[in-house]
Parts: sequence; structure tokens; C-alpha cells
Amino acid sequence: MKILIIEDEQQLLYHIKESLEKEKFLVETASDYHSAYEKIFIYEYDCILLDIMLPNGSGLELLNELKKAKKSENIIIISAKDSLDDKLKGLELGADDYLTKPFHLAELNARIKAVIRRKELNGKNTIEFGNTTLVFKERQFFVDNKLVTLNRKEFDILNYFMSNKNRLITKNALAEHVWGDNTDQADNFDFVYYQIKNLRKKLVKSKVTFEIESIYGVGYKLILI
Repeated sequence: MKILIIEDEQQLLYHIKESLEKEKFLVETASDYHSAYEKIFIYEYDCILLDIMLPNGSGLELLNELKKAKKSENIIIISAKDSLDDKLKGLELGADDYLTKPFHLAELNARIKAVIRRKELNGKNTIEFGNTTLVFKERQFFVDNKLVTLNRKEFDILNYFMSNKNRLITKNALAEHVWGDNTDQADNFDFVYYQIKNLRKKLVKSKVTFEIESIYGVGYKLILI
């Protein structure tokens, strides 16, 4: 799961990022309006944590731009402003939740998981496809109710495929989702290839009822067989 933190208070930004990375989220950050705007319209995220008061602009302005663009990311406003008007305005503009500073990081983690489950998975903690089940909280993968061990990147890749089953996934989109800001480093496309190659071996050995189909020159698609 990929999270964008938009927050100009550097110490808080660091602590939130550290906490979410311990929960195995892929985390990217932005500290002002312009860098946040650039990221939200270039990349896709499972959840955006959005401060209202930002250098060079407002978080509510970003929300309005997201709404106009009909982007569907989960949004949680994190702000020191505790007025009812700000909360209502944020929710009207499409925010899914509102958390007032100061807050406990454990509560923020719980809220993130809740909005993702509520919107993406209808409240579930699992995705089922064919004879398999992917369990998010425990980061486990089962085939015919038997546990199959995956490394972190294999789990993240399979999670992305199962969340987008029967859809074409480009190599670029997959690399950005799994590696985030690091997609320009160290030939990540080759790394994606080898991770998928190893993942395929485990899937075949486990006798899953789907396959990761290669679309030559473009990307991949997860389909039933």
C-alpha cells in the first residue's frame, strides 16, 4: 500500500513516515503545496495524509483540485485547525476522515487501514481470487488454505495485481507502486522482472488457478486459467 504524507512540520513528517514504514507501507512525502500538487497528479496512492496549512497554498485547495480531476485516492486530513467549518469543508470536498493534531500514531495507522478497507475492499481485510486469499494485516498469502511464503516485494507486487485483476498493468505503474520515489534508481525495471519471475515460480509450484500474463512491450495482466 502506497501512502503520500503532505505535511510541512518536518519532525512530525519524520515520525509519521517512520511509523508507517514499520507497518510495511510504501511512503512518499511532500512539504509544500507545489511539490504535493506535482506528486498527486503524477502518481497514484492508496491514501493521502493532508495538512490544511501548507507553504504556498492550502490543503483544501489541493482537495478541490483532486475533486475536479475526479481522482479517487483516500484522503485523511491531519491538521491543527479544529474548527467545525474546516472539517465540514474538507469532507464536502471529498476527504474520507479528519484527524486533529496532536494525535497518537497508532490511531492514525488504524484510520488509514480503515479508510482503505472501507473504500477499496468494502471493509474486508482480504482479497480472494481463484483458489487464493491475500490477507493484508498479517501480510500472508494462502493457496487452497495453505500458507505460501512471499518476501516483501513479492507480496506488494501480488497485492497490486490482485487489486487490479484482469486489468493491464504497465511496467511503469508497477515500478512506481512498489518502489515509489526510487523508481529512477538501479534499473528497477530489471528488478521488477526478476521479482515477478520468482513470484511466478512460487505461484506455479503452489498450483494457483490464475497466472501473471505478459503483454509484450507493455506490462502484465492477472487472469484466471
